[in-house]
Amino acid sequence: MTNITPSSNDLLTGSEKNPYFGSLTILTSLFFIWGFITCLNDILIPHLKSVFELTYTQAMLIQFCFFAAYFVVSVPSGYLVEKIDYKAGIITGLSIAGIGCLLFYPAASQHSYPLFLAALFVLASGITLLQVAANPYVTILGCPETASSRLTMTQAFNSLGTTIAPYFGSLFILSAAVKTAEDIKLLDANQLSSYQTAQAAAVQNPYLFIAALLFFIAIIFALIKLPNIKVINKKPDQFVASSIDNQHHSAWGYNHLVLGAIAIFLYVGGEVCIGSFLINFMGEPAIAGLAENEAGKYVSFYWGGAMVGRFIGAAVMQKIHPGKVLVFNALAATCLVLITINSSGSIAMWAILSVGLFNSIMFPTIFSLAISGLGSHTGQGSGILCAAIVGGAILPVIQGLFADQIGVQAAFFIPVLCYLYISYYGWKGCIPSN
Repeated sequence: MTNITPSSNDLLTGSEKNPYFGSLTILTSLFFIWGFITCLNDILIPHLKSVFELTYTQAMLIQFCFFAAYFVVSVPSGYLVEKIDYKAGIITGLSIAGIGCLLFYPAASQHSYPLFLAALFVLASGITLLQVAANPYVTILGCPETASSRLTMTQAFNSLGTTIAPYFGSLFILSAAVKTAEDIKLLDANQLSSYQTAQAAAVQNPYLFIAALLFFIAIIFALIKLPNIKVINKKPDQFVASSIDNQHHSAWGYNHLVLGAIAIFLYVGGEVCIGSFLINFMGEPAIAGLAENEAGKYVSFYWGGAMVGRFIGAAVMQKIHPGKVLVFNALAATCLVLITINSSGSIAMWAILSVGLFNSIMFPTIFSLAISGLGSHTGQGSGILCAAIVGGAILPVIQGLFADQIGVQAAFFIPVLCYLYISYYGWKGCIPSN
């Protein structure tokens, strides 16, 4: 790879003359694919819940195993990326994710829920490594002052993947009708075999296709050249890497990073909580009474709103401080979830789907604000923030426990608490105290 050290002119010209435009364009494919894969969990949850006759708490183990990988793998991935560089990290992440997708084949064939959970953990481990490598890479490739805007723009393509995935999953995974336990008992041996084969294929074929796509993209990245960034240390408010420690011996010494990690934990947890319960929520008679395959298509509105919001946010944050935009969006999301809890019918349904629009800029904005001024600790900081994505593992299980006790609708109070903290982070928590 070519070694490139951005000059001061490179850092000040902005996105219009960004010499890394081509590299950023290629990197957007990664954001798309991991958004697509992550959002398919929202389709897997109701499908496997029906197939294995799970409670909400048991079904949320899908998200637990997927997002637990971020906690286990993120920090080691941060160190790994610093050792083998961004490109090698991306290729390795794609390959691991591909192996995880392949494991769905034996899991479906053996009708094993634990094996499904193991496959999800391996898949998420690869996605985690991709995020640890790609997120800081995007913030470094260009003008530091517009890092939030640039990361938000690439995250918009992540949202494109999450928008398409529910419709894809509804057509190919939820299309096979799931029988009740009583219906299954009435099947003879041949009918039972045919039924189980159909249920297995509903999951196997989509994930085999995704595995092939991941390996293909890994080969593409192995063949292309990406800039090997060596960025000199600038001002503390810039999103740059450095070979010189500024004020702290580790990223944990930066208060705005630690508070940002909490914000990432709660944001991902809240977003996943909502997405995980959407299909079952819209299936309730008091809300919309939709069949699973129909409700799955409406999930695209939730993630599609995030896509639209990120394109808008990328432009808005060129003019308005990211922290202020974060406060506005978090408070708007809070109000919408409260409406969902206290209403019914189409009002409740469209209120919760509209939350996606305001989720849009939260992750990239929190991420870029949190790693601002970390200098040589940027890689470690990225690993810490990605580890905080474990919120997507823990909070859905907690919401599942409440959903089993007080119902799906009332359990949405969990995301409300998450968004209130995020508004605080945008208001004061993101300001460096060093």
